[in-house]
Amino acid sequence: MRDKDPMAPRHSLHDAEALAVQALGFLAAEPERIGPFLAATGLDPANLRAAAGEPGFLAAVLEHIGSSDSLLLEFAGNLRLNPEIVAQARRRLAGEAPGPGDFA
Repeated sequence: MRDKDPMAPRHSLHDAEALAVQALGFLAAEPERIGPFLAATGLDPANLRAAAGEPGFLAAVLEHIGSSDSLLLEFAGNLRLNPEIVAQARRRLAGEAPGPGDFA
């Protein structure tokens, strides 16, 4: 089975959720990445897992990634994604109306 082209747009809600979970893993991999996210959300490592099941949490993860150009470019670069895909996924998870080329 051939892998999806990482530069191709992702279209489903499931793909948007999967990208946000990858983003959370990216943040958690380094204390200097996860610390500001925890501070911004008021979470601590002990309640992070419970919060992950809350509506809007995954959108907040992508919002945080997108709030820093350097963080966004590092995350997108690691996955070989166009950074705009992160914004499209965030909009999809937040329930905003999709724009042209956004997640359906």
